[in-house]
Amino acid sequence: MQAVLLVGAGGAIGAMMRYGVSVAVGRMWSASFPLATLTVNVLGSLLMGLLIGVLARTLPPMAPEIRLFVAVGVLGGFTTFSSFSLDTIFLIERGALAQAMLYVGLSVVVCLAGLYLGLLISRGGAA
Repeated sequence: MQAVLLVGAGGAIGAMMRYGVSVAVGRMWSASFPLATLTVNVLGSLLMGLLIGVLARTLPPMAPEIRLFVAVGVLGGFTTFSSFSLDTIFLIERGALAQAMLYVGLSVVVCLAGLYLGLLISRGGAA
């Protein structure tokens, strides 16, 4: 139960951060390109890398409470792209380059297909 609360509290903070960054970027640059989402994804991935690097050097084996609150909760609520990026880099670091590329390809293609299918269904078959 404590884990669920840590993830939930962190997720709420991350979602509010995402909204704040998106609003700020939208106010600074009004463009048709999804710059706010790109900014959140890049920033989230950078923060995930910093967090994992610091935790690996300074804490006992990935102190579970900190990892759950910050990595899964805050950064997961901010952007799941940071988790996707971390999973991909871990595969590459383990020498599983083919699996990493498969994961990236499947994630992009299948997620886009899933979204499109959801739109088709919700629109009654017309895209």
